[in-house]
Amino acid sequence: MAHLLEYEKARALLEKYGIRSVESKYLISGRDAAKFAEGSNIAMKAISQKALHKTKSGLVMLNVSSDNAEKAFAELSRKAEKYKPYRILGQRMAPGGLEIIVGGRTDEQFGKLILIGLGGIYVEVFRDFALRVCPITRHDAEAMIEQLKSKSVIAKDTGSERMLVELLLKVSKMLSENEIAELDLNPIILHDKGYDAVDLRVMV
Repeated sequence: MAHLLEYEKARALLEKYGIRSVESKYLISGRDAAKFAEGSNIAMKAISQKALHKTKSGLVMLNVSSDNAEKAFAELSRKAEKYKPYRILGQRMAPGGLEIIVGGRTDEQFGKLILIGLGGIYVEVFRDFALRVCPITRHDAEAMIEQLKSKSVIAKDTGSERMLVELLLKVSKMLSENEIAELDLNPIILHDKGYDAVDLRVMV
């Protein structure tokens, strides 16, 4: 039976394949949260096997500063009580940008599949995504991006398209080499400095 991979292990798996994600750490107290938020605002998320969709469950707080981190930690802990056991994760806020999704799953008929499309709320609203069987080639990755109605927004120049192609190839390799039942990197935020995977959901 598939289970959710613990967050730090999921982040380490991405790092192994050169896939960028935001700096994060588990927070053990309000004081710990305030210390982590010094210098730049953070996001705080309650992580639980019983709440796979954290935002819908009200378990995400954004733009938390060191001044209000202790209060935010206490409030998030209260909300997460009904999802015990849980842990609270702190993450650096990624620069603003366009949200995309890169995901994958193991299909009984086709094997490993990889997906790219508009992310955040838009993945369900516009259903603009491309799907391929792993492992994919560079040509496959380019064709996936070309297939998207939102290509001109997601890959607005040669550099950003090349970056997305490399990302797809890395994710395809990771899917092919590991027993991953389901992968959901949503959102990945595209910004001027590249990209950051913000929310990682890996079922193994």
